[in-house]
Amino acid sequence: MNQTKYIFVTGGVTSSLGKGIIAASLAKLLQARGYRATIQKFDPYINVDPGTLNPYEHGECYVTDDGAETDLDLGHYERFLNVPTSQANNVTTGRVYLSVIEKERRGEFLGKTVQVVPHITNEIKERMQLLGNSGDYDIVITEIGGTVGDIESLPYIESVRQLLWELGENNGIVVHLTLVPYLAAAGELKTKPTQHSVKTLMESGIKADILVCRTEHELSSELRQKLALFCNVKREAVIQSIDASTIYDVPNLMLEEGLDKVALKKLDLPEKNTPDLVQWNQFLFRLKNPKHTVNIGLVGKYVELQDSYKSILEAFIHAGSANETKVNVISVHSEYIDKDNVAEKLSGLDGILVAPGFGGRGIEGKIETVRYARENNIPFFGICLGMQMAVIEYSRNVLGLADANSTEMNEHTPHAVINIMEEQKNITDMGGTMRLGAWKCQLEEGSLAGAIYGKKEIMERHRHRYEFNGKYKEQLEKAGLKASGINPDTGLVEIIELENHPFFIGVQYHPEYKSTVANPHPLFVKFIEAAVKGKC
Repeated sequence: MNQTKYIFVTGGVTSSLGKGIIAASLAKLLQARGYRATIQKFDPYINVDPGTLNPYEHGECYVTDDGAETDLDLGHYERFLNVPTSQANNVTTGRVYLSVIEKERRGEFLGKTVQVVPHITNEIKERMQLLGNSGDYDIVITEIGGTVGDIESLPYIESVRQLLWELGENNGIVVHLTLVPYLAAAGELKTKPTQHSVKTLMESGIKADILVCRTEHELSSELRQKLALFCNVKREAVIQSIDASTIYDVPNLMLEEGLDKVALKKLDLPEKNTPDLVQWNQFLFRLKNPKHTVNIGLVGKYVELQDSYKSILEAFIHAGSANETKVNVISVHSEYIDKDNVAEKLSGLDGILVAPGFGGRGIEGKIETVRYARENNIPFFGICLGMQMAVIEYSRNVLGLADANSTEMNEHTPHAVINIMEEQKNITDMGGTMRLGAWKCQLEEGSLAGAIYGKKEIMERHRHRYEFNGKYKEQLEKAGLKASGINPDTGLVEIIELENHPFFIGVQYHPEYKSTVANPHPLFVKFIEAAVKGKC
């Protein structure tokens, strides 16, 4: 292939229809046919990135190897394709406008009046083609965030229109995801919202090439014909996307509907081979036919919104399948845990994960949770802040440093076992104070972490400000809390673990970001394995 082909995925009628899952499923099928495919997400909000957004506002902030703080959809892309994403895979309106304004300040527009068209749309088009121009991909799928008709999405829609015209015939297509609601009172599915959505898209100069219809009920042949006629698409291009028991069913459902075949035909590309989904379907079989069941407590402070811990929940699914185990995740709000009720709140759990987060709310509940897991030999896994809480708990209750804390929670603590790095203390820009992206970690020989990874050095992704205070390392190790993973360049502690415990590991990084269907993360796999053993 000489020219990269482009597929744009837009959404209509309502948000949260699953554009990311459809985009990831289509990319998976194209990849399984032998094409080099990638996906990018364009978000219409004015934040430069989701890094400063409250998890309740936008769900989890996903981090790439190169340190980009991105939309959680990029997690779906990686989990489905098993290919790392980067800064180029997620663009926001804030980043686009920031770039254009910086260019204007540098005088790059030679005194021209800077406008949405052509300056903003040119910037968007340039970023839409970055991955395609790299020569690494045959097909680039671009998901446009928001819903067609939104004011903030208009520059993206206009950019797509222009780019389709510039690319020429058979080099770019539009997949429009829409809703076909079921009215219980009438007892029928309604196509009018989809018709209006397609009409809105056409008013912007874009014709949908493929319709993907989200529905709770099967679309009849007559209904598909009606949608094809009134939305000006081929009958074969009306694709049903019915509710599935798991998002990992969607590639198979799209294969049955022929989404990949229709897309390839419209892009004038050969089908090549039948998609190779053997490994994918083995994963699905184990997922749907578990031999064991475990209850895992997810202790955090954003548990009301499941998307806040999206990658952790998906990593449990991957690890559950690897262990042929159904993982029931029990969300427990750390703010409501104390010494008096901790046993009651955590009763019946086969394993406990203390989740990442920022700020002081719910911290004492997390520390009590760690103590309960440690003293009762319950498999424990602490991620980022969860690891830091394990260090504080051990310092207080084993070392006897009653006032041990993190300077994030108490700047004046006499025992700052968790502290901010010196070089970050004078940075005021919120995004600049973080340790982000993939960092090296050397594993201690003979450690549990070393045995789990089966290698001496690893690379894992970070997103945090505060660190294990090395001044307390010797004291803690003498007391039994081993630092089994160290960053070779900075000397910072990355992993802590306890011996003589079924499973007790805390990691400063976010292993959940790297767990995929093809490669479940080994820490999650061994954690679930320990929970199964403990139950038996």
